[in-house]
Amino acid sequence: MDRINTIGRRKTAVARIYMQPGNGTITVNGKELNAYFPTEVLQIITRQPFATVKADTTYDVKVNVRGGGVTGQAEATRMAISRALVEANAENRPALKKEGFLTRDSRMVERKKPGRKKARRRFQFSKR
Repeated sequence: MDRINTIGRRKTAVARIYMQPGNGTITVNGKELNAYFPTEVLQIITRQPFATVKADTTYDVKVNVRGGGVTGQAEATRMAISRALVEANAENRPALKKEGFLTRDSRMVERKKPGRKKARRRFQFSKR
């Protein structure tokens, strides 16, 4: 089997991954997963698709991720890995779809409006 190339997005983060058969190594932007995502929660989010289809030590993943914050990047990586697992084996699709890993979360930050402090926050009203 060849190398699988997929993309995942969340907020403004974009993750491009290259997945190939291996021993379960995940490299993010040239660093080991534990070094790039230092918190346990972010590491779990990134590994969720493998845990769902029980393929923890089957593939090596190289991730290039840009934009957004760490949570958005972790979730973008999760989506890209899920897409790659479906491409590798179509039988993985129902389990990953049930968990919601194949659905693009389209929620974005609302833009700031003119005459307001933030997107919806108004300036304090003074009666006198």
